[in-house]
Amino acid sequence: MSASVSLPPAGPAAAPKNVRWVLLGVMLAMLLALLDNMVVSTAMPTIVGELGGLEHISWVVTAYTLVTAVTTPIWGKFGDLVGRKPMYLASIAVFIAGSALCGAAQSMTELIAFRVVQGIGAGGIGAGAFALIGALVPPRERGKYQGMSASVMAIGTIGGPLLGGFITGHFDWRWAFCINLPLGLVALVWLWRTLHVPAKRIKAKIDWAGIVLLTVSISAIVLAATWAGATYAWGSWQILALAAVAVLGLALFIWVEKRADEPLLPLSVFTGHRNYPLAMTMVLIASVVMFGAGLYLPLFQQTVQGASTTNSGLLMLPMMVPVVIVSTIAGKAMSATGRYKIFPVLGTVFLTAGLSLLATMDTGTSRLLTGVYMVLVGIGLGFTMQMSGTIAQNSVSMRDMGAAMSSVNLFRTLGGSLGVAVFGSLFTRAIQSTLPAGAASGPGALLNLPAAAKDAYLTAASTGTSHIFLTAAILSAVAFLAALFVIEVLLKKAGPPPAPASTLTSATTAS
Repeated sequence: MSASVSLPPAGPAAAPKNVRWVLLGVMLAMLLALLDNMVVSTAMPTIVGELGGLEHISWVVTAYTLVTAVTTPIWGKFGDLVGRKPMYLASIAVFIAGSALCGAAQSMTELIAFRVVQGIGAGGIGAGAFALIGALVPPRERGKYQGMSASVMAIGTIGGPLLGGFITGHFDWRWAFCINLPLGLVALVWLWRTLHVPAKRIKAKIDWAGIVLLTVSISAIVLAATWAGATYAWGSWQILALAAVAVLGLALFIWVEKRADEPLLPLSVFTGHRNYPLAMTMVLIASVVMFGAGLYLPLFQQTVQGASTTNSGLLMLPMMVPVVIVSTIAGKAMSATGRYKIFPVLGTVFLTAGLSLLATMDTGTSRLLTGVYMVLVGIGLGFTMQMSGTIAQNSVSMRDMGAAMSSVNLFRTLGGSLGVAVFGSLFTRAIQSTLPAGAASGPGALLNLPAAAKDAYLTAASTGTSHIFLTAAILSAVAFLAALFVIEVLLKKAGPPPAPASTLTSATTAS
């Protein structure tokens, strides 16, 4: 069977000589945005103790996540229109300002409002980072830098809770925000001096209708994912209303984008090359797995296996270290050969296998065995996450790189929100079926339970965790199918890409 595709210009002729120094600045800004939520979550008990407003605590995280998701595609599109350097520097400046305001907050209401400012900046940082890599590095060479972005994600996941615990234990909680100021300023000055990308301003009518509709749709999706199963039941009118708003908003958004002169998110990036929607599928599922596992694996180890909460971030090392190592190896192999399809295929196989084994855990599973299963998941994520982004980069033209890569970051954010929400519902349902009404849940609940109830609680926690990873394994199998259908186009080391091919034979598809 033949497949007709266009191969868009997807990279510059050659990477600048100082590209590693430039990307270090890009990654530093990206690390700040990733670390922030993890650090703040750890510091929340101390923050609530001083500012009060316990009933609004969830909004400190939700406001940041929601605004980050909403503004990501907007920043990406403006980067395409105005220039990637000015928009990236502006997003860092907004993030720094939001951090300073959060550190000076005198009430929970102020803190939530200032987190919105922070989230706006974080949306631009996430949207711009991968677009800048696409603008600076030819497709064939991008694999060399995968280890850098994988390391940033690993440090953000592992280091966030550790840094948050250290700050709240030794300093005032306001340092959880103020630490962003010197690091952010370093990144800002660094990139202002070293970052040089072509800036072609395009005169076009801003797609305000698209901005409004996508904002409403994303807000409905994130709020439904955050509240379902926690604040409201999945079948409640509130969640159903949000779902209806999301579906209607997305339908109207697609209708508007088809008719816009300069659409916020060009639909051609999804329809022009089948690799892009396939890559988005893998990005979404990998994010669901990473964020879900990042939350519920430590909970299982603390609750069922009796691990200490003090070093909760270190519990993720067996999963996150392979992510960095495998990402780096796969990236170098891709740069050397120009081939990449084998990596997401292998990655989704490892991911499905590791998650299936995690689904077999019970109260008798040792921490060592859990760590072995986590290594398999880490190998799978290492082969899949960064490579999916590279496939997406290689599937769009430079003209739409900002919008396309902001969509990658948007799908990562939505994947994390959906993963935490759905997995949280599965876990909560298992626990609530065991505990008496009004009883507390979590690792601390075990201290107040009689022996029989304690055993029942541990069994319920194991069952809930098993359901989580079984669901994740099924999703990973879907990602495996997506990887199989990727069309591999040999990447060039430098220079302009080859002339568009009108037809790729089945031999190409099967590679």
